[in-house]
Amino acid sequence: MTVHFIGAGPGAADLLTVRAVELLRSAPVCLYAGTYLDPEVLAHCAPDTELVDTQYLDIDQITEHLVRAHRAGKDVARLCSGDPSMYSALTEQTRRLDAADVPWDITPGVPAYAAAAALLGTELTVPEVVQSVVLTRTQARSTAMPESEALANFARTQATLVLHLAITRIRPLAAELIPAYGADCPTAVVYRASQPDQLVLRGTLTDIVDQVESAGLRQAAVILVGRALTPNLSCTQSHLYDPARDRHSPSQAV
Repeated sequence: MTVHFIGAGPGAADLLTVRAVELLRSAPVCLYAGTYLDPEVLAHCAPDTELVDTQYLDIDQITEHLVRAHRAGKDVARLCSGDPSMYSALTEQTRRLDAADVPWDITPGVPAYAAAAALLGTELTVPEVVQSVVLTRTQARSTAMPESEALANFARTQATLVLHLAITRIRPLAAELIPAYGADCPTAVVYRASQPDQLVLRGTLTDIVDQVESAGLRQAAVILVGRALTPNLSCTQSHLYDPARDRHSPSQAV
């Protein structure tokens, strides 16, 4: 039987893919991260599904559940918040499953940064303003960051910056980013995007810290920094959709 790693998206029950919903309906066992999901997501599971909340389990305990279900001839839906490609411990889990000869596959989900951008009504890449997005985190009570991925290195690019797992360190982070981005750089914090208690804070690197601390945010939030977040931003017209572009000449193909 197979362990299906499923991107649960930002948490809303209606932001899962069709494939994800079908797998949840058919899998007799579901492991999920209760910290980040709207409980309605689990409503996609069958009434007799064995539900296991992993928020208090370590990696070995999680693996034990997965291997046990496989040996019992049961498929498993392993729900990951956002998309499994980021900060999901996918590598750790799949290496253990490989060692136990347990097959697995992956169903992608809506990543947190995409849900946050949708709430903000913002494109993160704007022609001739910014064309790159950096998705990263910082180190607190977590594994070490590679030395080459120091936040200052990313800040120098002035790309749109999305910080995960960093909300409790927003004060020192803002101070670290100001030299590269400027004190007036637009900044937003999105908490639990798409869920009933979602919260959006907007400001600059100067004032966003006080807003976050006043709101008491401690988890489940992403921080977005960059000029693409500027309200009513004017920009150069994209070449792809420029009315003046020749759409018939092969030499003009994108």
